[in-house]
Amino acid sequence: MGLTVTTATGRNLLDDPRTHIQRRRTTCEMPNLETRDEGGAPSVISGYAAVFYRDGDPGTEYAFPFWNAVERIGRHAFDRALSEPHDVRALFNHNENFLLGRTSAGTLRLSVDDIGLKYEADIPDTQTGRDVAESIRRGDLTGSSFAFLITSESWESRDGEPDLVTIRDVDLFDVGPVTFPAYESSTTGLRGGSCDDIAERKRAFEERLAARKKRLEQLKG
Repeated sequence: MGLTVTTATGRNLLDDPRTHIQRRRTTCEMPNLETRDEGGAPSVISGYAAVFYRDGDPGTEYAFPFWNAVERIGRHAFDRALSEPHDVRALFNHNENFLLGRTSAGTLRLSVDDIGLKYEADIPDTQTGRDVAESIRRGDLTGSSFAFLITSESWESRDGEPDLVTIRDVDLFDVGPVTFPAYESSTTGLRGGSCDDIAERKRAFEERLAARKKRLEQLKG
């Protein structure tokens, strides 16, 4: 019988690896160039920074390389970030020096649909903007990514299957196209954080699971 534990993460718990900024990258939905003015040059970069899990599509979940678990993004994980809203930047390769847009300036727009977290950034008339647009046009840039901080997640222990981690809520920092969009063994992947961080996150979950199981046994007794 599986067991699910949901936790809310305090944003100032510096000893918790979930307070480290993390990244996910996907090639499931490639970035595009859009022309909003008829006859004009492309003026908008659009894409999906994150995709929700689709049954039968392993590219929409992340398989942890260090233990038997997979991670998915919950369909309401971005609701708070978009409603507050967070002042999110559009960056190329998560580099603050390669700025493409910003929500507070109205040059970056974020939305959620059945596919995932969509972004639209007005292409700036800068060297970065022109270079990124040309690389997308040529097909050199084929993926997108987002940087975030987990504030709530759940862990489900499943009999005979990998454990399931679902991200429920995040603080959102940046989105945008990336050069290296995927972990080689999967069409989504490459989290931020060291192996030690991941091992610590696993240990913390195992402690919570053990405590919950003990509590359930006490209640049954």
